[in-house]
Amino acid sequence: MTQSGISSRHSVLVACLIAFVSTTSAAPARVAAQAAPAAAKPDIVGTWQGTLHAGRDLRTVIKITKDAKGEYKGEFFSIDQNGRLPIGTITFQDREFEFAIPGIELTYDGKMSSDGNSIEGTVTQGGNPLPLNLTRATPETAWTIPPPPKPVPAMAANANPSIEVSTIKPSNPGQRGKGFGFNGREFLTRNTDAYDLIAFAYGLDTKQIVNAPSWFESDLFDLEILPDAPGRPSMQQQQMLMRELLTSRFNLKFHNGKREMSVYAISVAKGGPKLTAATEPANSPQAFFFRRLGDLTVRNQTMADFASWMQNGVLDRPVVDQTGLTGRYDFQLLWTPDDSQFTQFRSAGVTLPKESDEANAPPDLYTAIKQQLGLEIKATRAPDTVMVIDHVDHPSPN
Repeated sequence: MTQSGISSRHSVLVACLIAFVSTTSAAPARVAAQAAPAAAKPDIVGTWQGTLHAGRDLRTVIKITKDAKGEYKGEFFSIDQNGRLPIGTITFQDREFEFAIPGIELTYDGKMSSDGNSIEGTVTQGGNPLPLNLTRATPETAWTIPPPPKPVPAMAANANPSIEVSTIKPSNPGQRGKGFGFNGREFLTRNTDAYDLIAFAYGLDTKQIVNAPSWFESDLFDLEILPDAPGRPSMQQQQMLMRELLTSRFNLKFHNGKREMSVYAISVAKGGPKLTAATEPANSPQAFFFRRLGDLTVRNQTMADFASWMQNGVLDRPVVDQTGLTGRYDFQLLWTPDDSQFTQFRSAGVTLPKESDEANAPPDLYTAIKQQLGLEIKATRAPDTVMVIDHVDHPSPN
């Protein structure tokens, strides 16, 4: 877990019987009845809301409109996460309502009630289905959707931030996924264990962390870190903050060593790299996030950054940058993951994507990185740094 919140009406028409009586007494009276129009079918256009129970309660709002062509358009709001996303495909037929948000691999499948005021359905993301029942909102019942957050400028590149306020809480049981992110300039983690935190802070793979206690794997934490300097911290500044927190709240003490280890080495493939130079300044925010597992977006990262994130989030051993490239790059990488990849995400409840059309599925990682980026990634053995833990305390929540 990376990188990234209308009502409608239908009318019932009452049939009126109109009697026409002849003015000629010899002729029989004739009565003509106007057929009653059928009641209008409920439409999906409107504002729908419900609470998704995903480890914590997430108020969800879905707004559906129709454009001039009669096609459905929609927006998805997660109020408690202050998130909003456009909905991709929307279908509504015979009271069956389905939509998809490809960017986060989320789908919804529901059935509208006969009165058109509620939907019973299921939302699925990453292969994990959860019930999400919706009711049609009125102006009086509609939840307030917060405005989108204003962009936070980058922290000064020469700033050395310290922690102004930090919060550590046990993660909610059953909470799916894990990740690092932001709320304004506040640095957050969700569902992260001590291995995740140390690996992020020091650019290590978990296999490089030696002599750790058993709770490093079993206990999950949600962190909130507010820096004392204005602006959103860069990755390097985030690492500085995490190191301070590990020292002050975990009382982490360690020494470094060297061991020969199984690693992945990233190098330039024959024919040279196929990378696009980043256009943002070096101190602009970086991005490393997945639309789904195996569909990666990278923005403003060096090859060393890329290797570090692949090590922390994707591969099952340390990753070493041997490209010799020093620039910053923007790129996409699309591949079909195998069972050796994303083990940390899958332990947090996220499943690997299943391709519906295996013949046209993306290639494996090793082929994809060569074809799409002009790089190679190979398993080898090399001396690498290890962190030997001398002392660490289980943090007290606050």
